[in-house]
Amino acid sequence: MYQQIVVLTGAGISAESGLRTFRDQDGLWEEHKIEDVATPEGYARDPLLVERFYNARWQQFHNGAIEPNAGHMALAKLEKEFTGELLVVTQNIDDLHERAGSQRLLHMHGELTKGRCPRSQQTFLLTEPFGPKHTCTCCIPAQRLRPHVVWFGEMPFGLDRIQHALDSCDLFIAIGTSGTVYPAAGFVDTANHHGAQTVEINLVEADRHSQFQYHLQGKASEIVPKLVEDILQGKILSN
Repeated sequence: MYQQIVVLTGAGISAESGLRTFRDQDGLWEEHKIEDVATPEGYARDPLLVERFYNARWQQFHNGAIEPNAGHMALAKLEKEFTGELLVVTQNIDDLHERAGSQRLLHMHGELTKGRCPRSQQTFLLTEPFGPKHTCTCCIPAQRLRPHVVWFGEMPFGLDRIQHALDSCDLFIAIGTSGTVYPAAGFVDTANHHGAQTVEINLVEADRHSQFQYHLQGKASEIVPKLVEDILQGKILSN
């Protein structure tokens, strides 16, 4: 059986729950220029525009129609029943993993359900969209909270913890992500270097330059539950 597993999830798994992915093919994020809504400089220029952008995402998360899918549920089951070590790293800022029951979870790009003090970096849970009343309680005077989201030019969260997990894992699974943007693009190389099996699950065909040893093409909601059952039964990936 596997002893230590690292799972990386991306936009593809959330898209199956009905969430739109941020970036469109034309490089816009929901009809906005990336530099306007996803950079520290854009926030400094027009914080209200950035808040409106993320509030629209917040509303989408909480419209009652978005629920965890079978892929999310399967990963929560793996966490509950797997006897080894498991870390789920997600590039997604939604809370679908949490709603499915996952707890051993690291949001490397932040969480839309939280605001962050720009001075102390302390985070605060949000139960409603951003507004002027959302200020911190850690500073005097209180600071207006910014979205707890990693923007372009900022460092993802938890890289040391992720690196440590990849150094010792024997199975690395990437779900619904191209894995072509660093630092996440380097995760498969690290896992391969340390002798882990590596598998990607995606709707599209494997890139011919892919470093993954295995490629499972199809929906995460269909493939992940089957893979989880195999892992829990002690099966090892093979050709």
